[in-house]
This record gives sequence, C-alpha cells and structure tokens, in this order.
Amino acid sequence: MEILLKMGYATWFENHAKKHQAIVQKLQAKNFTQEEIIAYFDFENMKQNEKDFCPLYAKNQKCHDIKELNCYLCGCPNFRFSDEGLAEYNGNKILSKCSIANGESLATKSGIHQNCTKCSVPHHKSFVQKHFSTNWLEIMKECQE
Repeated sequence: MEILLKMGYATWFENHAKKHQAIVQKLQAKNFTQEEIIAYFDFENMKQNEKDFCPLYAKNQKCHDIKELNCYLCGCPNFRFSDEGLAEYNGNKILSKCSIANGESLATKSGIHQNCTKCSVPHHKSFVQKHFSTNWLEIMKECQE
C-alpha cells in the first residue's frame, strides 16, 4: 500500500503490466504451458527468480498471509481505482474500492483506499486458472475507472 500511495495507482498499474508482460513473454519463448506459467508465479519461485517484480521479495515478505501464494494476479481484477477519485465520502475522495465488497477501507491524507491485506482471493491458483490470460491487462481491464 505504501508504494501505491507514493506513485499513484495508474503509474503502479502501468509499470506492473510491463513487468508482468516481460516475464510471460520470456516463459512463452521457452514454450511454457498455461499450467507452467501459473506455477512459475508461485511466491517462492518469483522471490528467487524475479526479484524486481515485487519490492516485498527483498524482505522475504508476502502481501497476504497464505501458505501457497500465487503472484500472477497481483493487482486483483476486483480492484477498482482512479487517481482522480471514484466518488466522495464526507468530503474525502474514494480512490479505490473492491467490486465484490471484500476487505475494508483505509483513510489517509490523500483519500480513502481499499485495504486488501486480509483478502487472498486473487492469489489462489484456482482463481488464477479461472481468469487466466497471458495478457494481464486483459484480465485487469475493469480496474481503471
């Protein structure tokens, strides 16, 4: 969350899409199957082989406390954001929310944000399989409002 607050959602989203695409293209060049691509995005493997994908890897820290964390859908497709604000609540901009109303809100000086730390929905292999595309932006097309 700290990183998002510093750079803004749109910038993070664009940067993350580029990193994701580069990894997927590298795996496709090696003829990885869908299952192999998904397996590659396992937290332990990513932490070891793609250190720049997530700043938490350097701290050996997961974003969500689950045993088998898959990083393929980091930036959940249920997440909605706008750096200009989605709406207002008591005079504060709502900058992000969850389309399935999971998690809780976090108020900061910049506005109201979705706090996803207690939600593990996009990090389960079965969820990734259900929503899989090699184009991360296609999966995440409804995030930016």
